[in-house]
Amino acid sequence: MANLAEAQRQRAELTATASTARGRVTVTVDAEGKVIETVFASGIEEMGHQEIAQAFTAAAQQAAATVQRKATELMAPLQQELARLPSLSEIVPGLPDLAELLPEPPEVSTAPPAARARAGTDDAQGMQFRNVEEYDHTRSGPKSATTDTSW
Repeated sequence: MANLAEAQRQRAELTATASTARGRVTVTVDAEGKVIETVFASGIEEMGHQEIAQAFTAAAQQAAATVQRKATELMAPLQQELARLPSLSEIVPGLPDLAELLPEPPEVSTAPPAARARAGTDDAQGMQFRNVEEYDHTRSGPKSATTDTSW
């Protein structure tokens, strides 16, 4: 557990910086990929608003990808250590492994909100769960004391 706490502390301190537009736009993000600093270098006045916006977005995405890679590398030894531990089904035969029950998260789009690339990310699709039981919500059963209107 001490290893986990130390890795989490180190992860929380991670930052990453990326520059675009020939170094005129520099963005730094924290461990969660949130922008914590933006620096415009000399020559930024030669760029239009749209160019600056695109350069900022690209730099932020590059920095976020870098910090994500750093976090993955930092946590890799712990992941390997956890992989060596027996699964729940190995300890108690017949129990499912919890990891198998978790849905696969959808890939997150980095496209702008109105972009065509986002058109396919419909909330109705959402996460897909496997190994689920259907429940008939329309079925009516005996009334319980809490839903009986006669009292």
